[in-house]
Amino acid sequence: MSILIKPIITEKATSDSELFNRYGFVVDKKANKVEIKKAVEAAYGVSVDKVRTINVRPDRSSKFTKTGMITGKTAAYKKAIVQVADGDVIDLYSNL
Repeated sequence: MSILIKPIITEKATSDSELFNRYGFVVDKKANKVEIKKAVEAAYGVSVDKVRTINVRPDRSSKFTKTGMITGKTAAYKKAIVQVADGDVIDLYSNL
């Protein structure tokens, strides 16, 4: 089981990485901050200053169709915002 699932590559995450050295990752739901810090340091070879985690709730939706009302929801996940030291950089685009 891997702790880091995938990096978050959005406009907001990219500007945070350029301005504040913060990177976003989708992580395992059961991982804590210490495990996330060790996983990022091992995977990218950087020193991590701060880890912030967010549990993202599922989005619920409902549709009215010919056969009746259909309800559904998206999957919930955990997000981690990792701040690395000033001289360190994580290159997320190197293995695309």
